[in-house]
Amino acid sequence: MTITGMSATRRTLLGGLAGAAFAASARAQTRERVSLVLNWTPTADHAAYYYAKAQGWYEAAGIDLTIETGRGSGASAQRVAAGGAQLGIADMATAMLARSRGAKVTAVMVVYANSPQGFYWLKSSGITGPRDFPGRSIGNPPGDASRVMWPAFARKVGIDPATVRFVNISPQAKIQALRSRAIDITSDFYNEHDLKLREFGEDLGFVAWRDIDLNPYGNSVIVNDDVLAAKPQMVESFVRVSQRAFAACVADITPGLRALMAAVSGLDEANQRDQWKRILELMRDPTTTSVALGAFKPERVAADYELLRTYFEDVRPMEASQAFTNRFLDTAIRMPTA
Repeated sequence: MTITGMSATRRTLLGGLAGAAFAASARAQTRERVSLVLNWTPTADHAAYYYAKAQGWYEAAGIDLTIETGRGSGASAQRVAAGGAQLGIADMATAMLARSRGAKVTAVMVVYANSPQGFYWLKSSGITGPRDFPGRSIGNPPGDASRVMWPAFARKVGIDPATVRFVNISPQAKIQALRSRAIDITSDFYNEHDLKLREFGEDLGFVAWRDIDLNPYGNSVIVNDDVLAAKPQMVESFVRVSQRAFAACVADITPGLRALMAAVSGLDEANQRDQWKRILELMRDPTTTSVALGAFKPERVAADYELLRTYFEDVRPMEASQAFTNRFLDTAIRMPTA
């Protein structure tokens, strides 16, 4: 049958379908392709991004998001600075250190308002605390933020940074390496605390960086400076969708974990739920509860920069206020106080 022989109703229907298909195609063509490189392999602290992606929130905001597994905050900052990914997740102090050395990255949202960094050991090894670290081995990946920031920790507790030996191990091998005594100490995020408690019980030794008054901002969303200048609307859309997704996960993590585990294999749900409880502690501070979820406090960023200047060599002069911005955040979205 020719078009002219069709009923008016059918012509209208086909025309409408064609128009809808064209509109959908146009929207797909106008969506910005964006890569987000994570700091490590995906776990509960990344659930919000997977949840927003599964819900189609990034897509509705004009973003075609690809989430890439990372190899450490240092590697993530380098990849974003080089333009290999538009956005990334990196430890804020690590990102600032990279920026001071010329990396074109700016933080646009903080995830961990409190440092997640900590060191773990077995009490039966004879270690009673950081003063016993000299002469021992610390196992972690080369790009681990705690290895980058080790000089600050060592000098804070009064030991020579050069008196420990670092051993390269993958994140997944930390517990086994500690159990087998292949290493004496490992670094890890507070997220995984419960897993180690179950594994080692009363034999587990632990020190959190924030407990020794070393509490730099932790994981943050960073963006390439050229992208930030050229596409501020895309950056704002990403930040606000991510805020919304984190707020949804704070209210109920179950849908977020479902989205995460549908996209990532090998995760244990009970462990991820335990992680999320610890993550909530790390996300909450007076700024994220009163200004916005994801907001930096300028004075703290300045203090973190001074910490870098105190404990690191080759920290070049820069304005700490230029290392971050809160301007893309939705101030109506805040962390609950409890």
